[in-house]
Amino acid sequence: MAEPKQRRAYDSLRRTAKAQETRADIASAARRLFVEKGWAATTVRDVAREAGVSAPTVYAAYRNKSGLASALIEAAVMAGDLRQEFAELTAAQGDPEGQLAAMAAFDRRLFEREGDLIAMVREAGRTEPDLADLYEQGRRRADELRAEVFADWPADRRRTDIHMALDVYAALCNIDVFNTLTGERGWTAERVEQWWSEALVRELLL
Repeated sequence: MAEPKQRRAYDSLRRTAKAQETRADIASAARRLFVEKGWAATTVRDVAREAGVSAPTVYAAYRNKSGLASALIEAAVMAGDLRQEFAELTAAQGDPEGQLAAMAAFDRRLFEREGDLIAMVREAGRTEPDLADLYEQGRRRADELRAEVFADWPADRRRTDIHMALDVYAALCNIDVFNTLTGERGWTAERVEQWWSEALVRELLL
């Protein structure tokens, strides 16, 4: 009886792997189409055709376009290597300069790898409430993390209060600044990261 059980276990693993592969194919297809054609012009049928699956398969995997976008945003954040940022922030406790450098590095990785998707979600959010909510949720989570880091700094090191610090950070480290410097001014992503780190220290620390 051991052999049939083993075969069933392999069959289950094979089905799980196939389902994960299908989800990944759908997500990759959706990302390409959302960025190339735009959110409004892309349909679930378009995504299904691009991924080589049926439309019901897309719905079963992600429910709808908003579900796809949500999954893509989560994947984008992980592409920026959130674990690395947490590790670097923790290692730099008691070192505000080091923590600012860690946050700037994360934003550089995020915008370099997934900036086109983030820009698409923000733009589509102007007319699509679900995407506006997704973008706002991401912004709020980022602010909550930064506020926690800023609050841990000694009061005599902070140049301003936490709310203003969040605003200054957002004004400096955002997708528009990144795209302007890399796309129009010829900066490398590494140069942007270095400038962010130095500018954040000047603006936020005493």
